[in-house]
Amino acid sequence: MKVVSINETPCQDIESDLFIGGPVTIQTLINEEAGKDFNMINVNFQAGSRNIFHTHTSDQVLIVTYGTGIVATENSRAIVTTGDLIHVPAGEKHWHGATLESHFSHVSLTL
Repeated sequence: MKVVSINETPCQDIESDLFIGGPVTIQTLINEEAGKDFNMINVNFQAGSRNIFHTHTSDQVLIVTYGTGIVATENSRAIVTTGDLIHVPAGEKHWHGATLESHFSHVSLTL
């Protein structure tokens, strides 16, 4: 068993063409080495920052841990807040990030 405290996990700045609108940091909670079958990270978006449309080869689960954000596909858009859980099926084109008014964090679980 391993207990991880998000508040004690170091933040890493992410510079990638996947993100727009402002700084984004991640905190690796469980990586492939520890989890072997999945990755789990906490992603922290500044107000107005988000990622661009993208897909994953496996399902993705997002658990909102702070603030207000947006999760969108080509056909729908949802405002999400702390405690919401989002399931994005493998191959679905989507993006997620902070609203203009709020910072936003979510745990991302991918296989």
